[in-house]
Amino acid sequence: MKTRYGVALTVIAIAGTFSGWSAATRAQQSAPYTDQQATVGQAAYTQSCAACHGRTLSGGGEAPALAGATFMSSWGPHTTQELFTRIRTSMPPENPNSLSADSYASIVAFILKANGAQAGSSALTPETNIAIVSVANGQMPAGLTAAAAAPAAQGRGGRGRGGRGRGGDDDSTAAAPARMGLTLAGTIKSYSSITPEMLASPPEGDWLMHYRNYSGWNNSPLTQITPRNAGLLQLKWAWPLEDGMRQQMTPLVHDGVMFLSTNVSNTVQALDARTGDLLWEHRLGPMNTPGQNATRTMALYGNLVFYPATDATLYALDARTGNIVWKTRPAEFPDDKIGGIMVAKDKLLVGITRCNELDAKDHCFIAGYDAATGKQLWKFYTVARKGTPGGDTWGNLTDDQRSGADTWIAGTYDPQLNLAFWGTGQAKGSSRDQRGPNGDALYSNTTLALDPDTGKLKWFFQNAPGETLDLDEVFERTLIDHGSQKTLMTVGKSGLMWKLDRVTGKFLDVKETVFQNVWAAIDMKTGRTTYRDDILEKKPGQAVASCPSPSGGHNWQATSYDPSNDLLLLPLSQNCAMYGGGPQLFYEMPGTDGNLGRLSAYETNTMRPVWSFQQRSPFLTSVITTAGGVGFVGDFDRTFRAFDIKTGKTLWETRLPTTAQGYPTTFSVGGEQFVAVPTGYNGGSPEQKPTTMLRGEIQRPTIGHGVYVFGLPKNVN
Repeated sequence: MKTRYGVALTVIAIAGTFSGWSAATRAQQSAPYTDQQATVGQAAYTQSCAACHGRTLSGGGEAPALAGATFMSSWGPHTTQELFTRIRTSMPPENPNSLSADSYASIVAFILKANGAQAGSSALTPETNIAIVSVANGQMPAGLTAAAAAPAAQGRGGRGRGGRGRGGDDDSTAAAPARMGLTLAGTIKSYSSITPEMLASPPEGDWLMHYRNYSGWNNSPLTQITPRNAGLLQLKWAWPLEDGMRQQMTPLVHDGVMFLSTNVSNTVQALDARTGDLLWEHRLGPMNTPGQNATRTMALYGNLVFYPATDATLYALDARTGNIVWKTRPAEFPDDKIGGIMVAKDKLLVGITRCNELDAKDHCFIAGYDAATGKQLWKFYTVARKGTPGGDTWGNLTDDQRSGADTWIAGTYDPQLNLAFWGTGQAKGSSRDQRGPNGDALYSNTTLALDPDTGKLKWFFQNAPGETLDLDEVFERTLIDHGSQKTLMTVGKSGLMWKLDRVTGKFLDVKETVFQNVWAAIDMKTGRTTYRDDILEKKPGQAVASCPSPSGGHNWQATSYDPSNDLLLLPLSQNCAMYGGGPQLFYEMPGTDGNLGRLSAYETNTMRPVWSFQQRSPFLTSVITTAGGVGFVGDFDRTFRAFDIKTGKTLWETRLPTTAQGYPTTFSVGGEQFVAVPTGYNGGSPEQKPTTMLRGEIQRPTIGHGVYVFGLPKNVN
């Protein structure tokens, strides 16, 4: 078959000095841009680019740095025209070529200035074609981004609700700013306080937390929807959410009340889960936060709903009225964000992400809070600093050179062991040749077992020591008992399905779920992984083949465990990349016949594959399963489907206004079972890489954020 390729502006960060130039000794010539053009470009960058690449161009999450030695190592030998063309044809990823040519040229001018290029007397144009290294040295002028203006109210990807998304359009068409604050106060009376006992054993009709239960199963005991009647599912109600930014949230339901959040404006809403009527709304703000990340998780406890805003403010709202009870900001650095959150007993556990400033104090962590008051009780740093346990695993890097190990996915919890289990992301920079010679870089790409009362580390297992291909292992830790054996299972970006003893952290087993060519060997006694030689010996600027690509064989789209059949159901992605030599070249995974998406079921006791379903479009929701024998999943091409858990056979499907993206949930009100699925068109590499590869093949609107709720017709059982 003909292989399809895609290229994206994911500039690979590689440190060191590019052969043939030296920032310290090379004389600079004036660059072909003006100061005025760079100023205009900075404003355009703040509005259209900073949400992913950061206010300081330092990158974050899956977005690479656009300034400094890492950028210069990748793009120094390329020309300004190549950079302009790449940005114009690829950015913003959800709507490329949506700005004017002058806007793209001004953004390139700002990037040049941010890399130390000196302004000249002539403006940069799309035809300007000089080597970036001939004018830039990677040294950012002092104070250039410190006072960067806040993005315009309309922000990236749209002008408020349902915006036009054309950054160069006349602002006279923009909608008036929405009113902020408690725009609708609530008076919910029949709302029972959530206790630790309820969290440990949730009511059947509720979905109280991110994965529904402490064990991370994404499984419901509801049985009304079955393989026999799933084909009769119909839309019961829908609710729009503001367009823009990443929308990957989880609808939470308790006592017939559904809680929703909107990333672009940091709005939290309570709805009647049976009818879709709005009960209260609090528009917390801010709008369109630069460098924002997806708000995937909220949490419930007592009479409170906890929401992590995109400016890293943590809110506790009264679930009955929407009023603010308390708020705090866990991180002191302006670009840090809140990742996953969860409740364990009466403690609120909070993970920090995008904590990547090169500062001895800015390191990612997990913190514990008193859920009732917001008082911080403890903090566990996920980057081991000099003089602390694991500190020697970063080699000679100073504390201000150590970064990463983000905790951007919520953990799970075992009440009997009183242990909370979290995964961490990769070290930053994401490539060893960027970080320099070093060791395992604890506690990156690691499974952590923490005491939720004290934050004390009980045990750890590093799933990917010294990771170098942006294949992090941060995702959900699923807790499953096999007789007396208490296990923990997780799947990372490389597609390895791990099984550990959750009492001790001992390695038990591992299984490849997708084709992978990064690990040359896995020690089946210890679980220690070893890269192939060319990856270990990779030089700055050199590209290597990586299957899977940085979008991951498995990513944030959570798995589901069906205890009735001992099946772990995995949404998988099948694409590869040439990684490490500049812009990434994406290609289909060998043996997939062009199918980028795969849904697979594995028996967890034996690690045996049971069935797989493949399709061209990747899956962009988590999987949920029910005791009725029906599972649900949504995809890039706007399809939401019900399937038979035992066979994978599709039982029912429908098309949504845009991509099904986020975390579906199922719940019951008044004896009627419902299934809710969010939609969204913005989201990290699992959404952006397919956008690149499927451009011109699959069309989907760049508006349509919302929640859609389905159920059976009346009197069907």
